[in-house]
Amino acid sequence: MTSLVQGGREYRVRSGEGAAASLAVSLVLFRPDPLLLRSTLDALVTACRVAGVVPELFLIDNGGSDAALAGLALPEGWPVRLIRGHGNVGFGRGHNLSLAGSATDGFHLILNPDLDLAPEAIREACAFLRAHPDCGLLAPAVQWDDGRTQYLCKRVPTVFDLFLRGFAPGWLRRRFAARMARYEMHDLIGDRVVWDPPLVSGACMFFRADVLRRLGGFDPRFFLYFEDYDLSLRAARMTRLAYAPTVKVVHHGGHAARKGWHHIGLFVRGAALFFRLHGWRWF
Repeated sequence: MTSLVQGGREYRVRSGEGAAASLAVSLVLFRPDPLLLRSTLDALVTACRVAGVVPELFLIDNGGSDAALAGLALPEGWPVRLIRGHGNVGFGRGHNLSLAGSATDGFHLILNPDLDLAPEAIREACAFLRAHPDCGLLAPAVQWDDGRTQYLCKRVPTVFDLFLRGFAPGWLRRRFAARMARYEMHDLIGDRVVWDPPLVSGACMFFRADVLRRLGGFDPRFFLYFEDYDLSLRAARMTRLAYAPTVKVVHHGGHAARKGWHHIGLFVRGAALFFRLHGWRWF
């Protein structure tokens, strides 16, 4: 194993050699939880070994990551790049920093640092994308850590939908439960492949690398929230999207409205930009 951090502050950067990797993986870090990040990277290592791939790994430090990175170890020989010093540029712009330096000619996985891949997840994702060359973006089946389904594929929301989901009191959400279930695609998301879900979550996106490059990555005008919705709609004009239930992950994050007023403000600003770009839908 190769330590990512030596002496607490000196970060080692390893460059890949030879042919381009078939998989790039990018994680954006901002004050990450050390235990969750370690779990995410351990699961990534296992999934890559099951798939038989050595990925090109990008860790983009948007700030406050020293404690979480200290003592982390990754397999010897992995091409790892730690990108830092740019400040907190936001989620999408952070991931975009990996595009310029990537030599990957296959797939690009956008991964949250609070998400654990199942051991077979990368193998299943790569097999699906190879079997379906018309698919350029794949969304996995996601569970909460208690085993409940997390519906991260969505239909295009209205302003009222976002209010219900994020901020409405419980009695009002219960009154509109059927509407929320439709927004979250409860009628389709399950054990079957779903083609062309309108929106997929940025917590875990399996892209064809050339598709992501042609899209130019995330729109840098978004700081946090809704950059994945915007990217989904733009990707759908170029390629097909798919939900693949055999690609399984566990997500420990989410719940913007429970993270305090700062995150609520980011959520509202991201939503407003999304609707300005793609059309206001009020109710």
